Amino acid sequence: MKSIEEAIQQKKFRSVYQKAVINLIYTANWLQNKHQSFFKAYGITGQQFNILRVLRGQHPERISATEIKCRMLDQNSDVSRLLDRLEAKGLIVRRTCERDKRAADVFISQRGMELLRELDKKEKEIERLLALTEQEATALSDLLDKARAISDSPADH
Repeated sequence: MKSIEEAIQQKKFRSVYQKAVINLIYTANWLQNKHQSFFKAYGITGQQFNILRVLRGQHPERISATEIKCRMLDQNSDVSRLLDRLEAKGLIVRRTCERDKRAADVFISQRGMELLRELDKKEKEIERLLALTEQEATALSDLLDKARAISDSPADH
């Protein structure tokens, strides 16, 4: 295992906080690259997988593209483009919203559900990338929640 210093070939940091932020960004990008490689084998991207998971959680109810975007891990995603690609692959179905003809209701297709069931069987491969114990993963998640809570406080806006 390489330290962040070794990975980016930087011996000194301004502070432990700068080191933590750089390490977090580096690790997030590393994990995202691993996810991309994993999902590529299934013909989808991590963002498309995220949409499929949102739709499965909503199933059998409809959901709008706007609501999908709010639930995405990467809320800067171009949801319309991602939905176009998922629809072309037969993984989702879009229908004109009965209440608002300008909007569309989105559903996961049977084919999309089958893909997610297949991915569920392989999910442990992704989870093991972090090489943490259950207790360490819980502690990391709690620390990340704490970090976001501090920076999301109203005083910062």
